[in-house]
Amino acid sequence: MQVLRMRIIMHVDLDAFFAACEERERPELKGLPVVIGHDPEKGKGRGVVSTANYKAREYGIHSGMPISKAYSLCPAAAFLPVNFPLYYRVAEGVMKILRKHADKFQQISIDEAFIDISSAESFEKAAEAAARIKQEIETTENVTCSIGIGPNKLIAKTASDFQKPQGLTIIKPEEAQAFLSALPSRKLYGVGEKTDKALKELGIETIGDIANFDVQMLQSMFGRWGTELHFLAQGLDESEVEESEGIQSVGRNHRCNSGRPGCNSC
Repeated sequence: MQVLRMRIIMHVDLDAFFAACEERERPELKGLPVVIGHDPEKGKGRGVVSTANYKAREYGIHSGMPISKAYSLCPAAAFLPVNFPLYYRVAEGVMKILRKHADKFQQISIDEAFIDISSAESFEKAAEAAARIKQEIETTENVTCSIGIGPNKLIAKTASDFQKPQGLTIIKPEEAQAFLSALPSRKLYGVGEKTDKALKELGIETIGDIANFDVQMLQSMFGRWGTELHFLAQGLDESEVEESEGIQSVGRNHRCNSGRPGCNSC
């Protein structure tokens, strides 16, 4: 009789990656608010923030914000242009480290990857592997990451965002639904701003609310994506870590290459 091996999935997310790369190259930036994007031209520039480090985020600066707004919030910040050759070089080093530890590896963006580590056979051993990975990335590439570990990609991705920066969050299968339940609905993998607004109009505030909501009403509002929402809100995700070399292209399909069902934000 064949015994099915427990799935253990890790999601690795580099912390404020573009800004971290700049701080790595320019130690004098350490401790300062750093904003990556277009030249703010003393508050008159156009364009948006690509990445802000955690110090800049204390001033309310975030990715996608108009660069002029970021300048008004913190004119003393270091505003730097995007330097993709540097970021890709650092990311390549990080991904080589992750691949060494993976049963299967899937890079989904320049600073994120899933790895299947089911061969660890327990979440305790997976946590030990995660600690080693975090240390190796910081020692070798001088950037930090946050890691989530769970029984599927949905839980692992949500967990990696739970204690940023430099977080390590482990969610076992029996903990998955309770972990998701209290989180805001916007935290559910694949829920974008428009979907979240529509959910709030239905009185839905948390992922638990989605799980307990009438699935037929969700279907009438969102079609097939409503069924998927209800499924995901229960912590269920059958998507596999898809072995890949480098960053895969991501489209707005029902399930994109990141494994994000109904993705509307990739």
